[in-house]
Amino acid sequence: MSSIHSHIRPNTFLFLRLPSDILKLLEILPNTIIEVGKLGSFPSNLLLGRPYYHTYEIRAKRDGEAYSRLRIVPPGELNADIVAEDATPSESRGEPATPSVNGQSQAYDVVSEDGTVVVKNNRLTIDDASRQALSQQEIEELKKSSGGNEVIEKILANHAGLDEKTSFSKAKYTLRKTKKYLKRFTVLPMDLGNVIEYVMAKEAPRIMELREETSGLMMAWGNVHAVVEDEVPPTNDGRRVGAGRWLVHDETGGLLVAAMAERMGILYVDVEEEEAQQASEEVKATEAPEAGLLQPTDGALENAPPYGTSAPTSHNDFPLPASTNTITLLHPAVQPNLSLMKYFGYDTNQPNPVHPMHTHLKPLSWLQLLHPDLDATYREPEKVSDAELRTYKSGKRSTHYKKLRRWSRCKAIVDETREGGFDGLVIAANMDPATILPHTIPLIRGGGTVVVYSSTPEPLIRILDLYSKDRRTAYISHLSRGEIPDSEDFPVDPRLLLAPTVQSTRARAWQVLPGRTHPVMTSRGGAEGYVLSARRVMPVEGGVEARGNYGGRGKRKADALVGGVSDAGADAAA
Repeated sequence: MSSIHSHIRPNTFLFLRLPSDILKLLEILPNTIIEVGKLGSFPSNLLLGRPYYHTYEIRAKRDGEAYSRLRIVPPGELNADIVAEDATPSESRGEPATPSVNGQSQAYDVVSEDGTVVVKNNRLTIDDASRQALSQQEIEELKKSSGGNEVIEKILANHAGLDEKTSFSKAKYTLRKTKKYLKRFTVLPMDLGNVIEYVMAKEAPRIMELREETSGLMMAWGNVHAVVEDEVPPTNDGRRVGAGRWLVHDETGGLLVAAMAERMGILYVDVEEEEAQQASEEVKATEAPEAGLLQPTDGALENAPPYGTSAPTSHNDFPLPASTNTITLLHPAVQPNLSLMKYFGYDTNQPNPVHPMHTHLKPLSWLQLLHPDLDATYREPEKVSDAELRTYKSGKRSTHYKKLRRWSRCKAIVDETREGGFDGLVIAANMDPATILPHTIPLIRGGGTVVVYSSTPEPLIRILDLYSKDRRTAYISHLSRGEIPDSEDFPVDPRLLLAPTVQSTRARAWQVLPGRTHPVMTSRGGAEGYVLSARRVMPVEGGVEARGNYGGRGKRKADALVGGVSDAGADAAA
């Protein structure tokens, strides 16, 4: 499989990392103009076919050209300040001062009794706009006639108080001007980490403030992985257990589904297969441009598939789902909310038939899971005889076959889900997880994983209480006496989960400098994010008999000692 991130392809989404460290999302289309705010604009064709992770600079327009050109910034120029011999030293509490003017110490230096400069600081430095000799109008004229590096050099040269700054303060000032006047950006691919960073900065509640490190923790505890087998044989009772099937309840706009699909190897489309599909469609359109207008003959109707069978293979709107390496998505609405999946090439409204998610993603509503007979899609369409089907017009006949394909797919998904045997359950929902678990835990196989995410710890603490050891003991005691446990005291069966644990992880950015090591003060706050993990166990029906000597070592020594004393007393009496 060709890597989709090997180069920039048309009609795909990507990110631009601007000098201000902000991510800009855009869809790159051929023969269009890309606007990058105050940095300028350039034709999109200049990026097509180029690799990711390169830094580009927008050049000034040449005479007679309508648009700007791009220049790839070499690594040596990007890291010039780092690899330079006279690089700016790290910030410290006491930085050596530069020589004073005419042997006299400046007012911003700390001197000893003999007049020697000990420490240089910028405590008395006045840094305002009046110390810049260039006016804003002159800077704007420079921006039109000169490049970004030349503008920065002239701004630094015309700053009256630049020599008064410490080395670290001077580096911060230069970096601030570099971000402001250099017209550079870095092209980044559409991957999960960049999507999370982008949405967290724009609309964090949309993904329940699910951070990248928390997502990785959920995938690790959920044991989400790819299964390469095409078919797994059923068990003795005819059920399919495992087979790389996961049950998901996702209210993060499809972010959780994307994270699982990435682990399972079904998030991105196969580039070679997509190109072959496009080539075949072009050939068909060239050979038979009017094939779609031809009316079927009576012979074609006689050879049509009988009622209840799947539609011809050329129809990819409702294909039968895959049997292994799948994600079954539970959702409360008519259609699942997978708005973020369109950035990865899969749109639920217009799905790409070549995309793996088209057959490996199985959407299922709660109504179809709990009460399938009440769902209109699950009901079998009205049967139509072959004679009546021949009288239908082409449009009505196509609608009939489309209903059959939709019903066949829906019935296959519902029946398979209600049968159970999933490898794991992953939940990220705004609703109370305690109301989800009673209906989903029985569908997980023995030894399967259960992972629940919540932005606050209270819902997960309640789950810990519902599946605690004390509740399990009380529940078993009720069953041993032949009593039915009260549903108010026991809303769930506490025997079904083993060792539930709540964890939290959050990677914070730190500034690491001598004497000034602390978390970055401008980092985003928000919810911490908590993850509950547990194992699905199968309760043993009936009594449990324990065999063997389970006495402790101390008890065995005491019994031996008592036995020895008794033998000695018997010998004395004899």
